[in-house]
Amino acid sequence: MKFIVTGGRGFIGSHFVELVLKNGDTVIDIDKMTYASHLKLPWDDNKNYRHINKDICDIDHLESCDYLVNFAAESHVDNSINSSKVFLNSNVVGVHNLLELIRGKPAHSRPIFMQISTDEVYGDILQGEFKEEDRLLPSNPYSATKAAAEMLVLSYGRTYGIEYVISRSGNNYGSRQFEEKLISKSIECAKTGKDIPLHGDGSYVRDWTYVKDNVDGIHEIIKAGVVNEIFNVASGNYMTNLNVAKIILSWFDRPSSQIRFVENRWGQDTRYALDCSKLKSLGWSPLHPTGLFRWFDE
Repeated sequence: MKFIVTGGRGFIGSHFVELVLKNGDTVIDIDKMTYASHLKLPWDDNKNYRHINKDICDIDHLESCDYLVNFAAESHVDNSINSSKVFLNSNVVGVHNLLELIRGKPAHSRPIFMQISTDEVYGDILQGEFKEEDRLLPSNPYSATKAAAEMLVLSYGRTYGIEYVISRSGNNYGSRQFEEKLISKSIECAKTGKDIPLHGDGSYVRDWTYVKDNVDGIHEIIKAGVVNEIFNVASGNYMTNLNVAKIILSWFDRPSSQIRFVENRWGQDTRYALDCSKLKSLGWSPLHPTGLFRWFDE
């Protein structure tokens, strides 16, 4: 199978590229090399891999492929609150450009468009879990741009007949994650003796999903050949931010006094939770469903 992957040198995208290359597939990776992209990766010399350094907003041609999997996105919520324009460009204008390029191809040669989205498009939920058909109510500019991208994908599916899949994943963690996200940042703080900053009182709940479980779920959808559907991808590993920080400090024999509570994020979501029964019906299940996996010990 031949993939065009956007953002394949970032965190989640790089794990997907690694997976499909191991499967013997071919990857054209379009990544504009932002601050969160990796200059070197172990498969750079793989004959089935090619990197194109370009912004998805500026692409004017798509090579033939079976799937276009769009990981390219600005993703840090705090950055979106401080300056949202770059999020609009990457997460909305970029997706529009990709859809237009697919629309311009003859119907028989169009790839399936897979949009990698987030559980944050739902907003928060105090009890229970969101299902794929539930309403979207994003709380911040980042999640709003991801929801807007989904609306574009759905509209192009209905109006132009473009085949698509949307995946919405929980909070990912694992190797190659940039140190602005909670777990990777907490590990770096614990290693260096710095305080771990937590918003509010640290009671906010997230579904912590190991990145390889996420990309396995995405790959399972592709293998099943499902189109024009939306899937939640998460592990059911609900933990507060405070518990996450305490667990990481314990790995390094550091005291909980190293946690520092800071001002709440504007528009803070209280709890994220996803019902993943639809994806599990395809035969997928997370391999790391509880606790936090110490990938740096591998």
